[in-house]
Amino acid sequence: MKIGIIGAGNIGGNLTRRLTALGHQVSVANSRGPETLTALVEETGANAVTVAEAARGAEVVVVTVPLKNVPDLPAGLFDGAAEGFAVIDTGNYYPRQRDGRIAAIEDEGLTESRWTEQHLGHPVIKAFNGTYAADILDRPRPAGDPDRMALPVAGDDEAAKKTVRALIDEMGFDTVDAGGLDESWRQQPDTPVYGLRAGVAEVTRALSEASPARPEEFRG
Repeated sequence: MKIGIIGAGNIGGNLTRRLTALGHQVSVANSRGPETLTALVEETGANAVTVAEAARGAEVVVVTVPLKNVPDLPAGLFDGAAEGFAVIDTGNYYPRQRDGRIAAIEDEGLTESRWTEQHLGHPVIKAFNGTYAADILDRPRPAGDPDRMALPVAGDDEAAKKTVRALIDEMGFDTVDAGGLDESWRQQPDTPVYGLRAGVAEVTRALSEASPARPEEFRG
């Protein structure tokens, strides 16, 4: 597939490495410009592009930038994307450490990904937000392996969710349907599933044990 990745930090960089290794055509962008991605391009064979170009022709677009930077993404971000494209949001809200206070999340009770979706103007699928970046490269396992990790995946667009879950399966991980985007608080920071390295049964149980109350340390 053609995949666009916006953000080349730990998660974006390792998704670029894994997806190119699987034979996908990856275009990767960051806020500093394609000339800063030379090493990643040489390592992976990905195409370095501007943020505005990242989604062109893409069947899947990964948005993996700090939450506070989402409103600064360019207008028309998805112009030229493939018909029926899916958007993966890997983001988390860290008000004290990085993002500052976001009123719509704090006061209106929006889930982090619902807030991101509203800014992007396109449905998103929440995945990889609680995944350690190193695990993307170090922990893929074949289907049926007892040590295969499962990742929660939330979203409202069932076709897009199916695409994303199939891609994650190809990457070497099981998935658990974590419900719609308004239920994605179940996988936000400091929930039982966040950072959990476990299989389907344990991930399913962790999602069911989550509380919708935002912990004090994750409030602005």
